[in-house]
Amino acid sequence: MGFAVIIAISAAVAGAIAAVSGFGIGSVLTPLMALGSDTKAAVAAVSIPHLLGTLLRFWRLRAYIDRRVLLHFGTTSAAGGLIGALLHAYAGSPALTAIFGGLLVFAGVAGLTGFSKRMRFGTVSAYVAGTASGAFGGLVGNQGGIRSAAMLGFQIPKESFVATATAIALIVDAVRIPVYCFTEGHRIVDLWQPVLIAIAGVVAGTLGGEKILRRVPETLFRRVVSALILSLGLFELWQLRL
Repeated sequence: MGFAVIIAISAAVAGAIAAVSGFGIGSVLTPLMALGSDTKAAVAAVSIPHLLGTLLRFWRLRAYIDRRVLLHFGTTSAAGGLIGALLHAYAGSPALTAIFGGLLVFAGVAGLTGFSKRMRFGTVSAYVAGTASGAFGGLVGNQGGIRSAAMLGFQIPKESFVATATAIALIVDAVRIPVYCFTEGHRIVDLWQPVLIAIAGVVAGTLGGEKILRRVPETLFRRVVSALILSLGLFELWQLRL
């Protein structure tokens, strides 16, 4: 019962974070789900509430999607995510987590210091950033943070940022979840109870997080996202010590 409550609360918090920043569900829930299984099964199981939360967010923010960013960055991110998901079954090196965490820390600091404002992604750089972020995220099973970090290079309003990140996440889920179901399907079924609890929490958190997004000033939005990215990076590095 205690674990179920922790999952429910964490899922609600994750949904709220994702509603504000475009990522957070996998980042928060995967380590918790791994306590009752292993990391590979946890990544696959969390992809289900992640998909449903992303669908809800997409439907409610669909009018704000930046089609240019979605085309140039999103399609290659999805392709990279598929490659990463295929390689995920063979991955598990702490070195990958260390590199991933380090990249997030760098991106978070760059956003907080204003360095990311000087970044400008053209078509070619968007393709490269999309492929790299998607592949690396799929490889370590945590794509949202690195994708949002890369998206700081696009100068778009907060609603467009979250909506476009959500649309990309939905595409990535569409290509990676069949892979996870094929490789870890029976283990996802074994975790059906925490998965259902997580779905309920994510939905509630997503609806509540929308109100927070509306109240975040445009001038502070990128710093808020950067702070969340930095926190995720530090958390990833901290987990290596456990």
